[in-house]
Amino acid sequence: MILDLINKENDIKMIPEEKWELLAEEIREFLINKISVTGGHLGSNLGVIELTMAMHLSLDLPKDKIVWDVGHQSYTHKILTGRKDGFDNLRKFGGMAGFPKTKESDCDAFNTGHSSTSISAALGFAKARDIKKEDYTVMAVIGDGSLTGGMAYEALNNASKIEKNFIVVLNDNNMSISENVGGVSKYLNSIRTTEGYQEIKDNIFYKVLTLPNGQKIVDSIRRAKSSVKSLVIPGMYFEDMGIKYLGPVDGHNIKEMMRVIEEAKRVKGPVLIHAITKKGKGFEPAERHPARFHGAEPFDILTGLPLNSGSKAKYTDIFSTVMVKLGERNEDVVAITAAMPDGTGLKRFRNAYPERFFDVGIAEEHAVTFAAGLAAGGLKPIVAIYSSFLQRAYDQIIHDVCIQNLPVVFAIDRAGIVGSDGETHQGIFDISYLSTIPNMHVMAPKNKWELSDMIKFAIKLNKPVAVRYPRGEAYDGLEDYRQDIELGKAEMIYEESGVALFALGSMVKTAEMVRDLLHEKGIKCSLVNARFAKPIDEEMVSYLSKGHDLIVTLEENVATGGFGEKVREYMEENELDCKLLTVAIPDDYIEHGNVELLKKEIGIDAESIAQKIIRKI
Repeated sequence: MILDLINKENDIKMIPEEKWELLAEEIREFLINKISVTGGHLGSNLGVIELTMAMHLSLDLPKDKIVWDVGHQSYTHKILTGRKDGFDNLRKFGGMAGFPKTKESDCDAFNTGHSSTSISAALGFAKARDIKKEDYTVMAVIGDGSLTGGMAYEALNNASKIEKNFIVVLNDNNMSISENVGGVSKYLNSIRTTEGYQEIKDNIFYKVLTLPNGQKIVDSIRRAKSSVKSLVIPGMYFEDMGIKYLGPVDGHNIKEMMRVIEEAKRVKGPVLIHAITKKGKGFEPAERHPARFHGAEPFDILTGLPLNSGSKAKYTDIFSTVMVKLGERNEDVVAITAAMPDGTGLKRFRNAYPERFFDVGIAEEHAVTFAAGLAAGGLKPIVAIYSSFLQRAYDQIIHDVCIQNLPVVFAIDRAGIVGSDGETHQGIFDISYLSTIPNMHVMAPKNKWELSDMIKFAIKLNKPVAVRYPRGEAYDGLEDYRQDIELGKAEMIYEESGVALFALGSMVKTAEMVRDLLHEKGIKCSLVNARFAKPIDEEMVSYLSKGHDLIVTLEENVATGGFGEKVREYMEENELDCKLLTVAIPDDYIEHGNVELLKKEIGIDAESIAQKIIRKI
C-alpha cells in the first residue's frame, strides 16, 4: 500500500504524482474502516482528503503553520504527519485526540475544538512571524459553517491590514455558490498574483497620480476595475474587504489546489482560497446523511447504520418531545439553535412550527441576544446550546438577558462529562459561570421525567432560567418520585440519618449507587435531589445538618464556583454543626475518553465516592 510509505511529515512529497489519486482512495478507505470501529468525525474528514494532501504537498511542515478551524476535519492531516497508528485508540482515554493537539505533534500548530477561531489564531502567527522577521507560510482552514460565526469576520477585518502573506482556505461543502466561470477567472487569478503584475500596477498608479487631476483619474480607474472584476470574480465580498480572492476551485483536484496554493503564496497580503468540497465524499451513507456522520458512533460499513443505537431515549430526545408539546400548547414559545437543530433535538420543533424556529448559524452570542429581543417582544424563547458552546455567550447572558431579567430559557445539552471530544467539549463549567449571574436560575434534572417538568416550570417562571442535562441515555429510575417543582426547593427521596447525599442532576443516579454501597457497610444514608444549583435550598441544608453527621454534595461540575461551594459557604456563614464533603470535578481540563472511565479517573464514580465518605466518617 502507498499509505505504508507515509510515516512522518513531508513523506507525501516522495509519492509520485500518478499515485496521488490512489493514496487518496487508501486514506478514504482507512478512515472509513477505523472510524466505523472507534466512532469519530467522519463526514468532514472524507471531504477534505484531497484538499489536505494538496496543502501538505505545497507546504513544509512543521516550519509552515496550518491552523484548523474546529479541527474535527484534521484526521488526514494526522495521517500525513505520521500518526496513522494512533487511530486504533482515536478519542479513547490515553489515546489520540480527535482534534489538533500541540502535545501530539509539532505539525499541530494550535489546539482547536470550537468554531470560527482559526483566522484569528493564524493571523496571530503571521504577525508574530513578521515581528520576529521569520519566514514561513501561515494558513487558516475554515469551513463555510464556521464562517457564520462573527469572530471569523472580526479576524478577516483585521487580516485585511496585514502587508505580508497570509492565507485563508475556505472549505465550502454546503454553500450555494456560483459555478467557476472558467478560463477568465483562472487567468485573472494567475495574473493578479504575479510579482510583475503588482509592480506594473503600482508604477502605473504612481505615474497617473503625478498628472493634473491624477487622483480623480485613479479613482475612476479603480471604480471601473471593480466593476469589471465583479462580473468575472465571484469573491468580490472578500476583495472589497481588501482580501485577494482565488477560486472557486475544486477541493478534490489535488493538482488544481496545489496550483492555487502556489499562487496564494506569492500574494503580499491576505488571500482567501475558495475550495469546493463534498462532505462525506466517497462513502455513500455519509454523502446521503452528512449530519448523521458529523460525529458518528461506531457503525456498519455496508449499511452505515450505528452498531449500538440503544433502545433507551436520550435526554435530547426527551427535550425534543417536550418542546413539540410546548409549541402546541403555547403559541408564544419559540426555539433558537446555533447551527445544531439535530444535535439539540429541535429538528422536530422546526418541522412542526417552522415560523417559530430560528437557526442562527454558529453564532452563540447572537443567539442569546436575539433571544433577549424575542423575550422583550413578548415571546417565550428557549435557546438550546451545548454547555461548552454556551461559554462563548457569557457577556450576552449577563448584559442582554439577566440585567433586564428577561424570560429566556437556556436548555443546556451535554452538561458534565461528554467523553470522546475531550477538553474543548466537556460541559463542566456551566454551573460555575451561570450561578455567578444575578437573576439567573440554574436547575438540573435527576431523570427523564424531571427534565420535562423543569422545562415546563422554566417557561412558567418568566425569568432567566438554565436547565442543564447530560449527554446520552436519560435515566428512567426513581419514577415514583415526581414531586411538583418549587423555586429553590430540593426533593427528599430517602430519609434516614448518618450521611446525607445532597446530589444535583445526573449525580442523583450515582448517589443511589453510593447509598447501596454504604448500606452494605451498615451506614445509614439519606438521599436528597437538589434540583437547583441556584438558588440552593438553604432550608434543606439546615434541616440535613441537624439530623446527620455528614452532608455530601455531588455534582458534575468543577469544584470552584460549583454547587458544593455554595453549600459550604452557607454552612460556614450560619455556623452549622455538621461535617461537609464536596464531590465535584477537579479544577482542571478533562481529556477525551469513555465517560465512565473518566469519572472513575477523576473520582466521581460511585465506588470512589463511597470510599471518600467512609474515610471522612
